Amino acid sequence: MTNPNSFGSRATLNVDGRAYTIYRLDAVSKSSNGNSDRLPFSLKILLENLLRNEDNAFVKRADIESLAAWKTKDKLEKEIAFRTARVLLQDFTGVPAVVDLAAMRDALAKLGGDPKRINPLQQVDLVIDHSVQVDEYGSEAAFFINAEREFERNQERYAFLRWGQKAFNNFSVVPPDTGIVHQINLEYLAQAVYVNTVDGESTAYPDSLVGTDSHTTMVNGLGVLGWGVGGIEAEAAMLGQPVSMLIPEVVGFKLHGKFPAGATATDLVLTVTQMLRQKKVVGKFVEFYGAGLSSLSLADRATIANMAPEYGATMGFFPIDDETLNYLRLTGRDEHQIKLVDSYAKLQGLFRTDATPDPEFTDTIDLDLSTVRPSIAGPKRPQDR
Repeated sequence: MTNPNSFGSRATLNVDGRAYTIYRLDAVSKSSNGNSDRLPFSLKILLENLLRNEDNAFVKRADIESLAAWKTKDKLEKEIAFRTARVLLQDFTGVPAVVDLAAMRDALAKLGGDPKRINPLQQVDLVIDHSVQVDEYGSEAAFFINAEREFERNQERYAFLRWGQKAFNNFSVVPPDTGIVHQINLEYLAQAVYVNTVDGESTAYPDSLVGTDSHTTMVNGLGVLGWGVGGIEAEAAMLGQPVSMLIPEVVGFKLHGKFPAGATATDLVLTVTQMLRQKKVVGKFVEFYGAGLSSLSLADRATIANMAPEYGATMGFFPIDDETLNYLRLTGRDEHQIKLVDSYAKLQGLFRTDATPDPEFTDTIDLDLSTVRPSIAGPKRPQDR
């Protein structure tokens, strides 16, 4: 369906001689009396999503206006339709989803249709990690032996997945000898700024996803919007259905100061988890801000974001900044992609620096990093440190 571009947000971004279609957030600044400029970064990403997917069906002009004018202190019960850039599956829930697609193809063929028309409409990555068994350990050959036995033990499943990867568009499988799903997502799959090319036109927009694992939130540390969902919700997203959600409350978590000697990222994670459990953030976004972020490595941020299910939030989001770009470069991302992330985030007001004005949040909490002390989790729950 054609985007009516009600706010005139459609524009072109040129990076190294390549042109990308984008939907500018500043197009709604005037109509919201500048309110959209003060939104948390996570809500700005949702706002861009609505601008780009406006179709007068799932997303209407009024939806965009409601989010752009969102008042942080108000309890706004407004439902929006959020379309993710991609879907991430792990093998326990992902394989049945692929089986469903294959069954749809069989059904369409029986009705006389073209089965090749059944494909995921979003990019789908299935990572084999949850079901992998360990038969050998403590030896240099353990990795190779376990990988070989995994393929032998589940030969039929891997033959099916190989067929699926060849048969379906927008579908890829990461084999079991590669790593866990969250590590692969963070180090390889996540793009920070996603590019979708259709009929020769490349559109750039913030990377986002839903995943069939509660700890999908780990990728929030890279400035990627995403959280865990059930298999049915993921399958609906694969087939082009938007995620229906209320505009969330966003709790800002301000970090300032620097780590004291002897304190580690684990100590920070346990401290943050304890504080957020007491704050009661279930069903809310948590967004981290403040100059203290500059002293956190990407690994530290990913660890904190990974714990979102433990502190109860939908996600724990870290905006794109220089550390994000450093990590993309460290993990071998294409240099042009890194330039695109840099240019796009700065143009859209999605790039954080220590001088960035604090966004307006529903509620806030702060932590002086110098007060973090060595601690251990437990005895039963991570917040009981």
